Amino acid sequence: SERGEGEARRNMSAVWNYFKVNEDDKTKADCKLGGSKGCAFNTSNLIKHLKSQHDNEYKEFTHASKPTQPTLQQTLARREKMSRDNPRAVKITQAIIEYIALSDQPLSEVENVGFLRLLHVLEPRYDVPGRRYMTDTELPKLHDSVKKHIHSLLQTSSAFSFTTDIWTSSVSPVSLISLTCQWIDESFTPQRAVLHAKQFRGSHTSQAIAHVFEEMLQTWGIPKTSVHVVLRDNAKNMIKAMNDAGLPSLPCVAHTLQLAVHEGLLAQRSIADAIAVGRKIVGHFKHSALAYSRLEDIQGQLNQPIKRLQQD
Repeated sequence: SERGEGEARRNMSAVWNYFKVNEDDKTKADCKLGGSKGCAFNTSNLIKHLKSQHDNEYKEFTHASKPTQPTLQQTLARREKMSRDNPRAVKITQAIIEYIALSDQPLSEVENVGFLRLLHVLEPRYDVPGRRYMTDTELPKLHDSVKKHIHSLLQTSSAFSFTTDIWTSSVSPVSLISLTCQWIDESFTPQRAVLHAKQFRGSHTSQAIAHVFEEMLQTWGIPKTSVHVVLRDNAKNMIKAMNDAGLPSLPCVAHTLQLAVHEGLLAQRSIADAIAVGRKIVGHFKHSALAYSRLEDIQGQLNQPIKRLQQD
């Protein structure tokens, strides 16, 4: 039984306080207390020798091997829920909010049945906080902690490069402006941090962009004199915004190359027509589950890997 195996393991560990493996014959053990040498290498023989030759040590051994019965208070304490300010509960809560943030999980994860069952197995006494508590309390605390850490990292350099862009989110109808900072610390190690990805309301004029950009720099206490360069796209409003803000900037090489290739290709009627036909074909399969299923069957019949169509 499991109980018997557990007791045997306890006996094994305790009895070896009085014996050591024989150097000449690894299948036997020598008594550290003197007397018999070369006892057979099994727990029963070692215990018998201890009982017959060393009475005091045998009593000590039996006392150490005896399983202790938990008290009623100990048993109840193991079932009682931990308070929210319990040190272990605080650590678990911090680990949960970090898991949600690092894994891009929704805050409703703390209400997920599978997640709750997992936590109950790991720590039955832990009372999982609700979604509102995690949103209103733990998430701001984590944000403040990370912000302070980034602030401390920025103090290690006096020159910074930035990458910025404006785009529309695919999951919500808002425009966002980002600010990513790159610098080299005191040990000449490249560092990088996303400082902002904030909503950009209103018209995207150069004046508005310059104003928002200056606000973002002021938030982190970065003077314009510490800006080495701002990497941006080739949009005219973005170029003028950097000039209006008095910031050195350069266009993104990848974006410039993409514009050149795009313009060079689509300026040719034959290529533009071919792309239009390709989009129409892909659109047909995207909007017909039956056609897509048939296409997969044909790929399988031709021993080809099943590939999903890309629009562009």
